[in-house]
Amino acid sequence: KMPLVEIIVGKKTSEETIARALDYVGQLRKTPIVVNDSRGFYTSRCFGTFVYEGIAMLQEGVSPALIENGSKMAGMPVGPLAVADEVTIDLQWKVIKQTEADLGRRFDKPVAYDTVQKFVEVLKRPGKRFGAGFYEYPADGRKFLWPGLAEHFPLAHEQPDVEEVKKRVLYRQALEAARCMEEGVVTTPSEADLGSILGWGYPAWTGGTLSFIDTVGIRNFVAECDRLAKKHGKRFKPSKWLRERAERNEPFYPVAG
Repeated sequence: KMPLVEIIVGKKTSEETIARALDYVGQLRKTPIVVNDSRGFYTSRCFGTFVYEGIAMLQEGVSPALIENGSKMAGMPVGPLAVADEVTIDLQWKVIKQTEADLGRRFDKPVAYDTVQKFVEVLKRPGKRFGAGFYEYPADGRKFLWPGLAEHFPLAHEQPDVEEVKKRVLYRQALEAARCMEEGVVTTPSEADLGSILGWGYPAWTGGTLSFIDTVGIRNFVAECDRLAKKHGKRFKPSKWLRERAERNEPFYPVAG
């Protein structure tokens, strides 16, 4: 179903190999992007931030329905809790544990670490494939949010407005895409944008993750990320590279003329 194929290039990958891969993807009638090898590559790495931000809001006591509907109102195909169930929470936990084992002291716990572990190891609700996750999956009806969420994640007295939910979802993913550009995982804005829309469903109205930053204005984007970091955590903090780019008011796409 996915229209995108992410071609991962290693240090010793030849130009001929890349050309053959691109040709093969074309025969499959898919759209390719070429990215450099790194943990999580491009699409999985950015997609993960969407899921984790949704779980972070759940942990804060934000209404699960607000998280899911706010994300869809931002233009995402489905909410982060539904997506987590689709790819399975169990898989996310395996990825987290493998990353922790590989990185050792350099491992930085994702914001959703405790909740993902709890759903897999304590609540035994590892995702849709297993019949239970953030949602219930009745055999004779449509899925619905698990009522038990209210017990484990009591609603906060004060709920954010939907614009804040939308902003957290969109900015967190775009910020990670910018980090991928900084690290050379993706090398062109167009591939970053294409990969975000076709790879994990970043809203098409934005033009893609980096076009979103350019549309908002890189200075405004960095300033808003600073506000989000102060309120919600260091994961929103812009890097020195992005901050310096904002100071130069340098967009990802050159301005014509």
